[in-house]
Amino acid sequence: MAYVITAPEQAVVAVAGSGDHFPVGRIYCVGRNYAEHAREMGHDPDREPPFFFQKHAGALLAAAEPAGGDFPYPSMTSDVHHEIELVVAMKLGGTDIKAADALGHVWGYAVGIDMTRRDVQGEAKKLGRPWDGGKSFDNAAPVSLLHPASEVGHPAAGAIWLDVNGTRRQEGDLNQLIWSVPEIIEHLSALFGLQAGDLIMTGTPAGVAAVGPGDELTGGVEGLAGIMVRVV
Repeated sequence: MAYVITAPEQAVVAVAGSGDHFPVGRIYCVGRNYAEHAREMGHDPDREPPFFFQKHAGALLAAAEPAGGDFPYPSMTSDVHHEIELVVAMKLGGTDIKAADALGHVWGYAVGIDMTRRDVQGEAKKLGRPWDGGKSFDNAAPVSLLHPASEVGHPAAGAIWLDVNGTRRQEGDLNQLIWSVPEIIEHLSALFGLQAGDLIMTGTPAGVAAVGPGDELTGGVEGLAGIMVRVV
């Protein structure tokens, strides 16, 4: 096929322990999926239907070394927050996927950080406008090495954490997810036709806070390779 301009480079995540790469299509994110984070953001954590937003594939900041890489501090903000998350990588697509069948559509798991221009997001909320400027900007989705589910299983419990300059900021357990991974896939696939290559960021525990140039973020999910991001 001939293109009239140079085709954009395929966004990929490296697979742990191999030279293989996972091609990334869309990046979906689940909002307020831990009760304590919902409370710290001023919301009731009862099981209201989950809601979703997207980051464009160009927002991916894939691990440039075994742990992570540099996150350039973005423009038009003075309040950038970290949100550590379990990331789900889809190997099969579909619509109206039932929770009981959902894990059969998952290729593997990684650790991600939903970087957020909180001031930009907050202003958009006040004006009733979309969040894209706060959530879907360049490098806003750092993601660690990806582990196949055939090796690590499907984690439904286990520690999740994030430290900034060696000080613990976020800490929780995957069993605290309001909506589990199978339930997330069921709800998400009712709204969108999921595709192989989609990533799903599953929500963050409490403790989100601002970072600035010079800060070093290290985080992880039990059983997966950790992530390290330097704010530059």
